[in-house]
Amino acid sequence: MDRKWMLLAALLAVIASVLPACRPAAATIKIGLQGPLTGDYAYEGLGFERAVKLLVDKTNEKGGLLGKQIELIVEDDKGDPKESSLVADRLKAKGVVAVIGAYNSTATEPASAIYDEAGILHITPSSTATRLTEKGYQRFFRVCFLDDRQGLFAAKYLTEELGANKVGVLHDNSTYAQGLAEWTKKYLEEEGATVPFFDAINPQDKDFTPILTKIKGADLDAIYFTGYHAQGGLLLRQSKDLGLETQWAMGNACNNPELIEIAGQDAATGVIVTTEPLPSDLPYTEAKVFNEQYKIEYGEYPASVWWVMAADAFNVIKYAIEQTNSTDSAKLAEFLHTEFKDYPGITGPIIGFDEKGDRLGTIHKAYVITDAGEFVPL
Repeated sequence: MDRKWMLLAALLAVIASVLPACRPAAATIKIGLQGPLTGDYAYEGLGFERAVKLLVDKTNEKGGLLGKQIELIVEDDKGDPKESSLVADRLKAKGVVAVIGAYNSTATEPASAIYDEAGILHITPSSTATRLTEKGYQRFFRVCFLDDRQGLFAAKYLTEELGANKVGVLHDNSTYAQGLAEWTKKYLEEEGATVPFFDAINPQDKDFTPILTKIKGADLDAIYFTGYHAQGGLLLRQSKDLGLETQWAMGNACNNPELIEIAGQDAATGVIVTTEPLPSDLPYTEAKVFNEQYKIEYGEYPASVWWVMAADAFNVIKYAIEQTNSTDSAKLAEFLHTEFKDYPGITGPIIGFDEKGDRLGTIHKAYVITDAGEFVPL
């Protein structure tokens, strides 16, 4: 009797060891999307979701990928680094093969470490802080352009086009804003301008009168704000109330119609924004097709460049899966590093990556906010 039980136990152990290999393959290909669906940056996160969902639905209508439907798993990180880490853990546990996000660099940074450790392909559409790709993560990529390139563009525009010699730089201590501020200061000084004012706000504050009073007393030709649109709008509104007449310029996180709503039209008129081209100004065939598809689905054209960058991130993942015939992140990352080049993106005719995962090239433009509440390229 004992021998029979021993043989039975041994047989059950063998069966148990074989079962995991015999489990059916996943029924869907899971792709994660993390972004701020609530909070100050919800405008961008909800746009992410709309843009990517549109492409996922169209892909599934055509049969999906590798004979499977794509399952888009969306998580709200609120633009907060702590919440972002929790989101990354949840997406990892749900078995995603790739993740698109986050929106802001402060949220992307902690998530990128978790995805790297888990071996998950990770592409951000909009986190431009230069240092994010200096950590050696081989599965981390971005389809946006870097802060150092925007800083150079902003410095040249402010000095060469506006003729500004004394330029102030204001940030909010976030990963993105501080990085862009430091790069812009560096390039302004290389262009021969002086930066007599360099400071930061607390983004949790609502009253910026003290720092605006300092700016007013600095006798600047222009002030460049590198933070986000929610605080940018308050700065503009309060600077008008204070009678501050210095020319405002702002970075690409203020490329957002909510900036005008917060500031009020009078305070926003004439403000210059350096940014990637808006969706309506993208001349590429892929952009025109996507914009029309978006309008048919949602009744309006996409308003934010970050939404179409999110669409590009999905298309890059989809293309890598198709070309490698695999959902293995290591194979996908290797393909993107070594074979992926000259891809016709929505936001540019050629997308490729360098050895760090940064998108090759750069495209920035300067826009002015008109009295009609429009961002018009200069």
